[in-house]
Amino acid sequence: MLTRNKLVPELLVTDLTRSLNFWVGSLGFDVAYERLEDGFAYLDLNGAQVMLEQFDPRSNQWLTGSLSPPFGRGINLQIDVGAVSPIIKRLEAASYPLFQASKDTWYRADRLEIGQRELLVQDPDGYLVRLIEPLGERIYSPSNQVI
Repeated sequence: MLTRNKLVPELLVTDLTRSLNFWVGSLGFDVAYERLEDGFAYLDLNGAQVMLEQFDPRSNQWLTGSLSPPFGRGINLQIDVGAVSPIIKRLEAASYPLFQASKDTWYRADRLEIGQRELLVQDPDGYLVRLIEPLGERIYSPSNQVI
């Protein structure tokens, strides 16, 4: 039985099949359930969840403004994955462009730094997806900072 998270973004997409090819085929999500007659799919990747809904101008979708690509301006969806390298291989096999190549980054969180190998890619509608492989934590020290 799927345990639904308390926060699950629902993304309007222009072509559900194309989006499923990206989210499932390239990123490795599973389809938890779908309502193809409604152009809807609920996806899960080890607890990271997202809903996709195909845009239909004739339906009563919750639009706060006009949709124009790239969708989701100003937001990136961080998704914790076990490893980014298998995802990179699938994206390369699909000739899918990266927004930013994989790199290791450390972010300060009070007295700690949280490390992650991160890869950024846009989905077919332009939503920015940041896939991260956790690298652990370390005590913050100004000497850790790259100048």
